[in-house]
Amino acid sequence: MLAAIREGSGAFVAVPRMRYVPMWERPRSGEADFVLDARSPNGGHTPMLIADARVDEDDRAWFEVYLPIRPNGSTGWVREEDVRLEERRERIEVDLSRRVLERYVDDELVARFRVGVGAPAYPTGTGTFYVWVKVPYDPPHPAYGVYALGLSGFSPVLSDWPGEGRMAIHGTPDPGDRGQAVSHGCVRVWNPQMERLADVPLGTPVIIRP
Repeated sequence: MLAAIREGSGAFVAVPRMRYVPMWERPRSGEADFVLDARSPNGGHTPMLIADARVDEDDRAWFEVYLPIRPNGSTGWVREEDVRLEERRERIEVDLSRRVLERYVDDELVARFRVGVGAPAYPTGTGTFYVWVKVPYDPPHPAYGVYALGLSGFSPVLSDWPGEGRMAIHGTPDPGDRGQAVSHGCVRVWNPQMERLADVPLGTPVIIRP
């Protein structure tokens, strides 16, 4: 699995074994540089998408993971013994210029939706993210629809917003949102189509392109 991660063949996540995970800015011995609270709002420990891996001079494996904190793209290194590795065989890609969301499983396109994206004043952030939390709504929420996939990344411009401006892929009851730049940075998916994303696993890569 370590070789597959380093070669970039497939996506892997690191599942924390404890709530407070020691993190390093680079692989090295000694005290951790900081500690990450890995508990999600729904309880449990959220998987973190792995960006890179290496083995140190003591033959210990380290994994660089994307962190669900500001600024977007932040990473840290975690020791092999502090996490459990899992593979993710699917990904979500969002093309902001085309306003299209695509879901892939084993590199096969299984769903494509026209979606709403951030308005010019509240752009959707771009980069590599992952599904950080899953929130069902029953009955449907008037703003977030039937389901929301909270992402590891944040709005580039909003911080005084629920979740401190964390971005999400969420439902909408309005089919007219599709193909429009209408949100505060989230990706809006028409409710009947959002239901087809409810089984996306935590840690699934989400690549958002301009």
